[in-house]
Amino acid sequence: MTTGPAGSPPVRRGPVHGARRLSVVVPAYDEATVIGSTVERIRREVGERLAASGDDVEVVVVDDGSSDGTASIARAAGADLVIELAANSGKGAAIRRGVAAASGRTIAFTDADLAYSPDQVATLALAVEDGWDVVLGSRHIPGAVAEVPATWSRRIGGLAINRCVQLVVPGHLDTQCGLKAFRADVARVLFADGRIDGFGFDVEIVALAERHGLSIATVPVRVVNSRGSSVRVVRDGIGLLVDLVRIAWWLRRDAYVRPGEAGLPPVDRPAGGTADEG
Repeated sequence: MTTGPAGSPPVRRGPVHGARRLSVVVPAYDEATVIGSTVERIRREVGERLAASGDDVEVVVVDDGSSDGTASIARAAGADLVIELAANSGKGAAIRRGVAAASGRTIAFTDADLAYSPDQVATLALAVEDGWDVVLGSRHIPGAVAEVPATWSRRIGGLAINRCVQLVVPGHLDTQCGLKAFRADVARVLFADGRIDGFGFDVEIVALAERHGLSIATVPVRVVNSRGSSVRVVRDGIGLLVDLVRIAWWLRRDAYVRPGEAGLPPVDRPAGGTADEG
């Protein structure tokens, strides 16, 4: 585990209020073929890894305007909360809704296709419980493993996009990893201030976390599933570049909530132990 660019150590901010230990938000768009098994695996595998009871892990599925019955299948599979958006609004918008509705003391999000196995969700959640405000999964730090290699188009596109991302959030090598976890009160502040609905929302959230001086840990992940065409790489890449320009402009204009005015819980003291750095 490594810290973010700011190098802030884990901290103690006092107790987090929430009915559940962990909420896992799953944005889903036309995921009828996988959402049932995804809900079941998250509940089972995350619960086992955390040694948690059935009531400790909340699964929140946000159906982002699907037309294939994703929401009804998620309910049948046992999702605790299914939120249906009237129209396809983007991954950022879906996660924002899920975070606002989640009841966990820690809130994580992961992709519906489980590109990262559910036990890794638990790993990030445990790091939050150790005192980190924000924990980011990364495919580009020592210890990360890609069981399913990315296509050449995704590798080249990813390198190009990452160069641009570094201009907004220097030092973060993989803002686009679809696995992240937060203290619940921190998550609500960050996502309430977020404006990006598309794939650029990840960069925005990391930028806001840095803006507020939050403690950020980065954890290597294991990619076990991958999908997407080169057409989507091009389309999504262009959209992300547009989002990066917007984020940089808003930061420059001081358009986001200012540090100290966001209502973040105060730091009581440093955490009792520090994370292993790699």
